[in-house]
Amino acid sequence: MNIMQVNSHVNYNTGSNYTIKSDAEDTKEKKTSTLNDELSPDEKRLVTKLEARDAEVKAHEAAHQSGGASTGAATYSYQQGPDGKMYAIGGEVSISFQTGSTPQETIANAQAVIASALAPADPSAQDMAIASSAMVMMMKAQQQLAHESQEQMRGNEVYIDSSKQDTETTSEQTRLDIPA
Repeated sequence: MNIMQVNSHVNYNTGSNYTIKSDAEDTKEKKTSTLNDELSPDEKRLVTKLEARDAEVKAHEAAHQSGGASTGAATYSYQQGPDGKMYAIGGEVSISFQTGSTPQETIANAQAVIASALAPADPSAQDMAIASSAMVMMMKAQQQLAHESQEQMRGNEVYIDSSKQDTETTSEQTRLDIPA
């Protein structure tokens, strides 16, 4: 019997960090604003970009968490906007992958990891890599399951063949023992 060699526990982090900068940040005379100041048009555009990115990042990480695998809490990287608020610009979620005690359990666990990694509408390259690793683990478990099924079938065939042979031998012996 072959035993599947896989890591029993693997953590993957999904997500990435981004920085959004305005054109005004490149100048030496950057205007600093407080919550009470009026925002310039450039600062308003930056706040709009940061708000959109914040919503995108949080939705992406929430999708990973709803995918079905064992996930950790989402962690975020923040950037302060010109309005003084903090906006999520990157994030990650740990996805835990454990092999099962049977190939079927490993297959189910791998399918949950794949679902979690690919849950966002726009999976990142890291998300795709995690799904690919889980797919490899799932294929190994499927190969082991197929191998075990073949071994079981071979065992049954040997049993059937030997029982047929025993029956034929018994019949011949019976015929030989009958007096003529």
